[in-house]
Amino acid sequence: MAAPTEAQIAHLELIEELDTHAIQKSFRSSTWKPNQRRNKNLKAIVGDASKREASALATPADGSGAATPARDDGLSTSGTSTPATTGNSGSNTAPNLAQASSSLSKLVLEKSLKPPTVGGGTTPAATYTNIESAPSLAHSKRYCDVTGLPAPYFDPKSRMRYHNKEIFALIRTLPQSTAELYLEARGAHTILK
Repeated sequence: MAAPTEAQIAHLELIEELDTHAIQKSFRSSTWKPNQRRNKNLKAIVGDASKREASALATPADGSGAATPARDDGLSTSGTSTPATTGNSGSNTAPNLAQASSSLSKLVLEKSLKPPTVGGGTTPAATYTNIESAPSLAHSKRYCDVTGLPAPYFDPKSRMRYHNKEIFALIRTLPQSTAELYLEARGAHTILK
């Protein structure tokens, strides 16, 4: 075997220099620290929103100002001020995000609790806490009457839905009374008089 040339030696040195596998790296940065703020899950957020709505609905609208003093935080839902930039309009202060968030939740709560107009007749928007919503326009999914798996096939003789050929073979061996019981469970049973 011939001795390595100068170019081959330089190439091997370059490969060893660029090899990132030999460098020891810790998995996590030494400066990384976990977030100290606990995030709420969707269930907690929806629960808080429903509690706010329930407390707002429980408070009478006609004399509530006399019983409970209003919190004057400088927030207005009339659109006259922007909460993130309240104060001097010429100053370059940082936006107050907590105040903006508070104003946004106040605005959403007022809008959702606003009674429907008499002449407009608009329907209330569907929310997580409002179950009075229109039925879905999406196609209903079809499931196998025997297994409960998605059913791409339909047997015209027994009117049963099935998942695959094994279930089809089972459906064809069923007596008509049993097939009718499966249809009755799905709500597709018809009784002729």
